[in-house]
Amino acid sequence: MTAEAVYDMTPATPAELDAAVAQLATGIATWAEMELPARAELLRATQKTIAAEAGAWAGAASAAKGVPSGSYEGEEWMSGPAATAPMFAEYATSLEKLAAGKSPIDGLKLSTTATGQTKVRVLPEDLKDNLLFNGFVAEVWLKPGISAEQAKASAGLGAKAEHQNGGVGLVLGAGNISAIAPLDAAYELVAFNRASVIKLNPTFQHLKPVYDRALAPLIEADLVRVVNGGAEVGGYLTNHPDIVHVHITGSARTHDAIVWGVGKDAEKNRKAGTPQLAKEMTSELGGVSPIIVVPGSWAKSDLVYQAEHVVTQRLHNAGHNCIGGQALLISADWDQKDAFLDAIRTVLREITPRAPWYPNGQASIERAKATYGDAAEQVGSCTLVTLGEDSPTELYDGEYFAAVLGITELPGLGADFLANAVAFSNDRLDGTLGASMIVHPRDIKKMGARFDELVAALRYGAVGINVWSGIAFLLGGATWGAFPGHTLEQVGSGIGVVHNTHLIADSEKTVVRGPFHPFPVSYLKGEFTMAPTMPWFVTAKTAAKSGKALAAYGGKRSWGNLLKIFPPALRG
Repeated sequence: MTAEAVYDMTPATPAELDAAVAQLATGIATWAEMELPARAELLRATQKTIAAEAGAWAGAASAAKGVPSGSYEGEEWMSGPAATAPMFAEYATSLEKLAAGKSPIDGLKLSTTATGQTKVRVLPEDLKDNLLFNGFVAEVWLKPGISAEQAKASAGLGAKAEHQNGGVGLVLGAGNISAIAPLDAAYELVAFNRASVIKLNPTFQHLKPVYDRALAPLIEADLVRVVNGGAEVGGYLTNHPDIVHVHITGSARTHDAIVWGVGKDAEKNRKAGTPQLAKEMTSELGGVSPIIVVPGSWAKSDLVYQAEHVVTQRLHNAGHNCIGGQALLISADWDQKDAFLDAIRTVLREITPRAPWYPNGQASIERAKATYGDAAEQVGSCTLVTLGEDSPTELYDGEYFAAVLGITELPGLGADFLANAVAFSNDRLDGTLGASMIVHPRDIKKMGARFDELVAALRYGAVGINVWSGIAFLLGGATWGAFPGHTLEQVGSGIGVVHNTHLIADSEKTVVRGPFHPFPVSYLKGEFTMAPTMPWFVTAKTAAKSGKALAAYGGKRSWGNLLKIFPPALRG
């Protein structure tokens, strides 16, 4: 074990934490007086250092999780440096627009939804996007009543406030996806002019040297500090008198312990309406994400491809995702229901097995098996649970954060089924972070305006149509967070958003639409053959090579780097 590794695992001492907070207070005072172009330059410098450390970053994350060598390593490239680096450049672009007297959403298409809400198209933005994200569209929907003119005027958030000093905040980093904590700190800095202490989750303690190098320009400017430690370090920082704000990505249980305390103290504080944390707190806390499968007439290749799609939503990162699909909602009246479920089982049996690595992951799986007994079926690395009307509701009441997928049948076809599924998702499932649906384009066409109305009715912060809603996490222009309306008392999937590189105010949710058939497709023996497999699918054999290429493109958005993505991606 190297000296660096020994040091890196050592929890920060109170004296070190005090010094870090004091240094950040100085750094954010300098940031407050910094011109926008200079801020943008600092962010672009960080994009470059992230790109330079991409290999070490992906390697350290893979080691922390015990990722099997091969295609699964692609997840760490894509959900680590490939997601992080480009967002720093996108923030820089927004600051440069503001410096030029423009709105950060100038040049983007604004329109209205079927319910009259203003929406901003954040993908695609240019020709490179059109090539890389062929068939994908992402829109940020604003809260009802916000006009296009208001959207343009308010975009920019704290970056529009001259000389604003947001103080020093604490980012309690998640322990499952390595891009989360750096991106949370970036949003705090750009949107709120706030420096951050990033307290790493112990699962990522070995990543500290990589983060220190990747975020070097911000660390040298005294705008970010990365520290290790457990609950004691987190508690010290949370209660530090010079920490003005706390952001957490994690569980509602941890959030409530910080805000209200534990045991009898928590109950007493809740009743009195007196949180023990007298600071502003924002959060992203996950929940039970539905996968709504709208019945249709599908080819065999559709069944196979969409089965891979469903399995990916559950088994990406071995199931340890706050946005992992947990509730599969399927029509009891669909004549291809059994064929589709058989296709899912086939995919689960054929992919490379992967054991749970996150703390208590296996315990969550065992709890599901104990709760559901004979209704729980182990298929490959996933526990499938078939629920009926009289089944326990545990699977709906909170996330397992593990490879458990519940199957619920609802009545109806077409718009009737979708309406039932939307109501079930809104009313029966815990949380509001993300929801996905799979629906054939011809069935969307049949539903007409009713389809758009039902999409609008989904109360989730990210909605994916023929794409996993988790992909919104990877898109800088998308907002990432719960549907608005949660409170400290009923925190649900959290309060506030992150990412949002166009700095859009008053967002309600992001809707991402993808192609039912990925492109290109070929027609063989009377059926469409799908090609390629999406790089983030757990079935993508070239995911590691695609992820590496995407990270290089995120570090430098050149035509050369863009073209290097396609050879491995098209081989699937």
